[in-house]
Amino acid sequence: MNMTTEAVSHQEFPTELPVISLRELVVFPYMALPLIVAREKSVAAVEDALAGDGMVLLVAQRDSEAFDPGLEELYEVGTVAIVTSRSRLPDGRLKVLIQGFAKARMEAGQGTGGRVRVREIPGDEGAAWSVEGEALVRSVRSRVEQLLPLKNLPPEVLSVTANIDKPGRFADTVASNLRLRVSEAQDILETRDPLARLRRVDALVRRELEVTSMQAEIQTQAKQEMSRGEREAFLREQLRAIQNELGEVDGGGSEVDEYRAKVVDANLSADGLEEANRQVQRLSNMHPDGPEAQVIRNYLDWLVSLPWDRCSPDRLDLNDAREILNADHAHLARVKDRILEFLSVRKLRNDSRGPILCFAGPPGVGKTSLGRSIARSTGREFVRISLGGVRDEAEIRGHRRTYVGAMPGRIIQAMKQAGTSNPVIMLDEIDKLSNDFRGDPSAALLEVLDPEQNHSFSDHFLSLPFDLSRVLFIATANRLDQIPGPLRDRMETVRLSGYSQEEKADIASRFLIPRQIAEHGLAEDHMNWSAGAIEGIVSGYTLEAGVRNLERQIAAVCRKVARKTAEGDASRVSVTRPSLLRYLGPAPHARDGEDHSDEVGVVKGLAWTEAGGELLPVEASLASGRGLVLTGQMGDVMKESGQTALSFVRTTLRDAGSEAEELAKSEVHVHVPDGATPKDGPSAGVAIATAILSAATGRPVRGGIAMTGEITLRGKVLAVGGVREKALAALRAGISEVILPRQCMSDVEEIPKELRRKLTFIPVSEMSEVLEVALCDSAVPHSQAPSWPKHPVSSSHAAFDSKE
Repeated sequence: MNMTTEAVSHQEFPTELPVISLRELVVFPYMALPLIVAREKSVAAVEDALAGDGMVLLVAQRDSEAFDPGLEELYEVGTVAIVTSRSRLPDGRLKVLIQGFAKARMEAGQGTGGRVRVREIPGDEGAAWSVEGEALVRSVRSRVEQLLPLKNLPPEVLSVTANIDKPGRFADTVASNLRLRVSEAQDILETRDPLARLRRVDALVRRELEVTSMQAEIQTQAKQEMSRGEREAFLREQLRAIQNELGEVDGGGSEVDEYRAKVVDANLSADGLEEANRQVQRLSNMHPDGPEAQVIRNYLDWLVSLPWDRCSPDRLDLNDAREILNADHAHLARVKDRILEFLSVRKLRNDSRGPILCFAGPPGVGKTSLGRSIARSTGREFVRISLGGVRDEAEIRGHRRTYVGAMPGRIIQAMKQAGTSNPVIMLDEIDKLSNDFRGDPSAALLEVLDPEQNHSFSDHFLSLPFDLSRVLFIATANRLDQIPGPLRDRMETVRLSGYSQEEKADIASRFLIPRQIAEHGLAEDHMNWSAGAIEGIVSGYTLEAGVRNLERQIAAVCRKVARKTAEGDASRVSVTRPSLLRYLGPAPHARDGEDHSDEVGVVKGLAWTEAGGELLPVEASLASGRGLVLTGQMGDVMKESGQTALSFVRTTLRDAGSEAEELAKSEVHVHVPDGATPKDGPSAGVAIATAILSAATGRPVRGGIAMTGEITLRGKVLAVGGVREKALAALRAGISEVILPRQCMSDVEEIPKELRRKLTFIPVSEMSEVLEVALCDSAVPHSQAPSWPKHPVSSSHAAFDSKE
């Protein structure tokens, strides 16, 4: 592209001109350039111009793809140019040289002979000098000088722009030499204000300078990279020759090649493959005996041994899975249904995520063994991680690779141990986690157990995202209140309550006895356990929610039989209920001596502990003095329940008009036996209030009834938790009637039907109902019972989420 340096002599501006449409080109005034004219209309326009004054209007097309555009498809503003020469090419096209000299706008209406009506747009030749215009001209000229070597522009550009001081003409001249889009160039052409036009050109020159500078920098960097690669190849060839002379090429090279082959076979993720290749390259350039080389080897060994894309097929036959679960565990229908639901979803959708379950319940109910059964029923690998006492965050997230002994966390170690990317991982004793200055492992588990995050779990040792979304996580805990709230929120809690005596007997006959016989080396037909013996060992030698101690007692019997057999007596042994005394001694929990008689000031409360439900007797007495004494290692919550209960009793006696004065002058002593065991929880209020009121009025408490619930100062009975566990504890103690908050009656449905038939649940909403049921009508002679006011039973009370 060439620029003219001489102004076109002024001529009288015509009112009509032939028009030539231009594709992907905008011609500016004072611009000279050759054009190849091929379209019939354009050839006719050139001939028309040469037949007259030689002037033609050059206008850009709006759509460059249009072959024969109409006037409405052209921009309204164009450049009037003079055709200075013409020559015809062999193929019939015309080659013309044109020179623009003014801007013009097409007017409405058709001219004569195919011409268009035009109106001149004045230039800035007569504009006065201004400081802003001069500053803009100098600024743009400076940037053009910077752009000149980068864009390989002809050197005469500087000489032309140096002689132009008019802002408008300078803007047009610079714009004609920039590679602009048609829309950008047309926008500059249509801008009438010279300073505004030059500002737009300045912005475009700035942009072009930045783009060109960045392009040059990229090209320079590419050349440097190529030079560096050639240099590294040369040095590597020299290093190979030196190693060949030293006899080291075979050992080092084979190790690196072996790692490269392992990396290819490991099916790593894209990020993992990139990092592995980088570490292999580093290893190839290191001395094989260096300490850093050993760190890299350890890292690569872990990287290639992880199951990045290896999955074990799920057993999707629901009948087989159900049979395996039933064969391994008795009862636990709710847990089995949850696993079968997961397999059902997995059968319908292949990319379903693994659930994150938390089995919460007392020890010995089968939480850990249930995890193994789930793995067996689903056809997956099983890995157990014990979290009891873990207090270092690095145990979960791994150690950073800053020393030789660094290693991944337990999660990644479990994945390597499983060998597949979809195992069943059991996080055992998750409620026993601790923390110290080294971090909080429970916080690190938040990412592991979050289905929205664990698809890209980051271990500090790997420093790569690892997919845990296909893992079936199962956590176990004895107490949910010891698990941090955010961590507990990420798990689906499944409660495993204790077993009833019938369920224990069934488990013992189906699982525990056959297993202990086999573990002690006895033949199956060598021992025979009668139903009475199983019932006797369950009821007389165990008093727990689970079956762990029951299995110990069975093992003790098997040991004595095994010793007898080892001493030479191979006769068949029948274990009966009377023979338990010979094998295990006196029954520590025999019910023969249980006292369910009515007593004053003695109430059988029910508690829910991490070992399951327990019977919690509460005793109350009055003595000379004042105030309230609480003994039996009560926690803060139970102490507050005692104070609330005493206030309620005083108010009740005052309203009834009896014993209030005597109670005010007495010291109330409340004791919970087994003082060596700490006790706490918000469900003892009803029992404490009943015991105090019984002691104050002399009315005995029915001995065959147990109760649970919390009270308010106004005598409302609030809901508590652990209904199933407490009901089982009442059954184990031989109690068949249980006073229960009315809001908790929906929890009764969780108790199996065969156990519900043995219990009578008495729903209450207020303490007046409790006292009517729990206290006997007659009092001891020295006291006279008050007449209890009849309160209507309220059916709506605010539920209280109890955690004990």
